[in-house]
Amino acid sequence: MHELSFGTWLIHISSVVEWIYAIFIIKKISNFEKYKTFFWLSLAMIPNLISAMCAITWHIFDNQESLYGLVTLQGILTFIGNSTLAIATIVIYKTSFTYE
Repeated sequence: MHELSFGTWLIHISSVVEWIYAIFIIKKISNFEKYKTFFWLSLAMIPNLISAMCAITWHIFDNQESLYGLVTLQGILTFIGNSTLAIATIVIYKTSFTYE
């Protein structure tokens, strides 16, 4: 694990923990009637979480060439995650007008 500095590891790990916490908080918020559509946002966050875990796993094993598939998987999951987040945002935006 010598490839990254302590500060970089701290940022990587804390970001993943924060993302997990955010998913649970948003899911909890979706239990309120007014925010039911937020459930889709919490679900849409999962591909980006898995993407981050791919990056951390690759770094844990010192960026081994045999695990380079994780880099590709990370890129694919980032694209999927960003797309699902955009869709969830559009759904929330469109349904927010029905509650006013």
